[in-house]
Amino acid sequence: MTTTPADTVYEVIPMVHVADVEASIAFYALLGFSVRDKVQHAGKTQWAWITSGRGHLMLTAASGPVDPRQQAVLFYLYCENIAMMRAHLLANGLADGGAFGHCEEGREPSTDEAARRSGCRTVFEISHPFYMPEGELRVHDPDGYCLLIGQCAIQT
Repeated sequence: MTTTPADTVYEVIPMVHVADVEASIAFYALLGFSVRDKVQHAGKTQWAWITSGRGHLMLTAASGPVDPRQQAVLFYLYCENIAMMRAHLLANGLADGGAFGHCEEGREPSTDEAARRSGCRTVFEISHPFYMPEGELRVHDPDGYCLLIGQCAIQT
């Protein structure tokens, strides 16, 4: 089967439901995103398209509570200096979640639910998994969505 430009998808942009579009815009601005477009209704932002380089994300106001466990999605982002990114996020008010999954004696390990209860906006310690030896950072956004940020040079 051959395809032509008319029947070929040329771009995919994730769109996520969020509790507060403006709060999400502010959070993602910490990661370098800026607003490309947004729609307001009755004085409240209902939808936004944000971009950073080649990265795109659409945010839409949820009609009910947001439960990221039911979304079954995580976002993988890239940056050039993971240590500087973590320091930047901490300096801008994100909670320090320590090592993800770490637990003290008699306490439950860190989970997305624990992060949601604590207000989300949490950044965890840098890890070095086999697939991202330069470093990877786990971040929870205001709605509890998981963002993994890997250190990787910009590909042109």
